[in-house]
Amino acid sequence: MQNLLDTVNNTVKNTVNSTREKHELPFTVYSSVKEQKLLNVPIVKPLLIVILNGDKALGKDSELICHAGDFIFLSDSSTITIRNIPKNKEYLALLIEFDYQDFDGLQISEFNQKNYYIGKTTPILAICLQQFVESAEWAPKPVLSLRKKEIIALLCHLGHQEILSMVGNPQIGNRLHDMFCAQGFNTLTIEHICEQLAMSESTLRRKLKLEGTSVQEIKDQARLGLGLDLLQTTHHAIGLIAEKCGYQSQSRFTDRFKGRFGLTPSELRKTKMAG
Repeated sequence: MQNLLDTVNNTVKNTVNSTREKHELPFTVYSSVKEQKLLNVPIVKPLLIVILNGDKALGKDSELICHAGDFIFLSDSSTITIRNIPKNKEYLALLIEFDYQDFDGLQISEFNQKNYYIGKTTPILAICLQQFVESAEWAPKPVLSLRKKEIIALLCHLGHQEILSMVGNPQIGNRLHDMFCAQGFNTLTIEHICEQLAMSESTLRRKLKLEGTSVQEIKDQARLGLGLDLLQTTHHAIGLIAEKCGYQSQSRFTDRFKGRFGLTPSELRKTKMAG
């Protein structure tokens, strides 16, 4: 576990000191020195969170607590309230988001009765995760995809097959979310969306309504999710982050961010700074 912790810490330092964009990495590292409380955090795809230092509390009343050495696997259909709680002056977690093709060849349960699964990060799993983090520096995307499949296969081998019951079928909303993140929030028009999805606007809106969402809701969720990620993983100015998320003003971004997550971007940034 200590080797994994050291590897993740070194990766954070290398990323901060390089010009490489965070989104090129197949994982994310979240850290803080003060407690963070975030409301309505969207989980768009199946997500593995490995707690390396500190505690993570989940739920409106912090019903679930994960400690250092635990992992939690979250469903792709959940929105959750979280608290990241430093211990010994730091909270640190490794996050790996999985694509649906990463589960190809595995028996996926049709019944998704839970939105989470909690387990222990054993030495074998820690080695596998460490190798995955290290390989991000050199491996091409096809190899990294195989490494993700390796992580899932190992979790199942270690007795955590229940994670397979939390993988839903990819929906139109998931595809649209990816399109916004990849192609931009202001340049991607409804005409371009319909063309790429090969469906009419009325069909698109009808299918999204059946999924309980809309084009605007997905756009808002995607841009605020990106904002949260950039605030957690970069030192970019808040104004620049607002621009990257498609907002014309920092104040509009701040208002929407606080309305979604319960705190302002500046307040979140302060949790990452020593007093």
